[in-house]
Amino acid sequence: MSVPASHLKGGAAQGSGPASTGNNATIYSILFAISLVHLLNDSMQSVIQSILPILEEGMSLTYLQVGFVIFGLNVTSSILQPVVGMYTDKKPSPWLLPTGMVASFFGMLTLAFANQYWQVIVAVVLIGLGSAVFHPEGSRVANMAASPRQRGLAQSIFQVGGNAGQSLGPIMTALIFVTAKQFGAIYFTFVAGAAILVQWFVAKWYKAYITANPRAARASSATVFTPERKRKVRNAVVMLVVLVFARSWYSACISNYYAFYLRDVLNTSIGNAQWYIFTFLGAGAVGTFFGGPLGDRFGRKNILFFSMLGSAPFALLLPYANTFWALPLLAVMGFILLSSFSVTVVYAQELVPGKIGTVSGLITGLAFGMGALGSVALGAMADFTSISFVMKICSVLPLLGLLTFLLPADTTVRSWSGE
Repeated sequence: MSVPASHLKGGAAQGSGPASTGNNATIYSILFAISLVHLLNDSMQSVIQSILPILEEGMSLTYLQVGFVIFGLNVTSSILQPVVGMYTDKKPSPWLLPTGMVASFFGMLTLAFANQYWQVIVAVVLIGLGSAVFHPEGSRVANMAASPRQRGLAQSIFQVGGNAGQSLGPIMTALIFVTAKQFGAIYFTFVAGAAILVQWFVAKWYKAYITANPRAARASSATVFTPERKRKVRNAVVMLVVLVFARSWYSACISNYYAFYLRDVLNTSIGNAQWYIFTFLGAGAVGTFFGGPLGDRFGRKNILFFSMLGSAPFALLLPYANTFWALPLLAVMGFILLSSFSVTVVYAQELVPGKIGTVSGLITGLAFGMGALGSVALGAMADFTSISFVMKICSVLPLLGLLTFLLPADTTVRSWSGE
């Protein structure tokens, strides 16, 4: 099946139907397709998060071992994402998209039948490998399908699929894994199969795009940075890394350990606790969607600042909230904190022009990696202190958002890239 010319950037459609809207049209059919795959991919990753209480009880794991399960998943992705991005910046590879999902398929199959701890680690590494291939290439496709003035919106559409997939984890725990236990992971081999099919469609469009736009599809930038400019860009990247670190550690704290806090401190069942995690992640998915277009409208640096400092008061209150107040706090905080998810990626892409895959892999991979390290560190801290102490320590992390003041303004970043 050939890809219609109307789906190429040069004759892109503003929606799913063909229309001659010029070279700057946003191709929504591709954005929604890649967002759907993001949802399917991250829902498979959220299976690991969902199944942690089941594994902890069934295999008698410590909090530290629980942390290493998340570490195995996320560190695989975080290490390989920028590697994949650097490779595909030089040599775009559309067929990596469906191929990566094959690894996720076998990861889910292994997880369903694993009866030893090391087998669980193998399963999560395979799922992490599939994710590592998908994320930088998915972000590249979103960038290709976007008009220059709607990059934030395009990344939001792409990223909201992932956040929605992550938010399904608690529901899956309550509706599937509480009864089906670990074997419930077998159902997600069908999710991997569906993702492979959609990725096949996206890969065909991607291949047609790079055939029609061979130079635009590869990393290239006419911008020559002076040593002073390089230093400023490097410092800005370091600040972004710190912000991603703070956001990722706090998200890991809530996503992976707040259920244990609700069970052990507030005497809530694991099944009921999952609805609190869903509230945080579901609100975060909504925040991710709105964050991109808000960044297009009000500036990416402003949204980054609002995301971190705006969520800080709610984070500080959460360790002292009862089960009634925890829900609204998690909802508001999830929306605000994760509103910067897509904004961070676009800001970094504009900060380092011509390296879309590398930068996307670095930022999203870093988010996974920091979450992985956070899971291990917080698990060890919980073993040696208490889960309540961990919640209080994590509550101050959003205050690191004050460092946003050190980032260059959006107009400065765009002038650096020649826009």
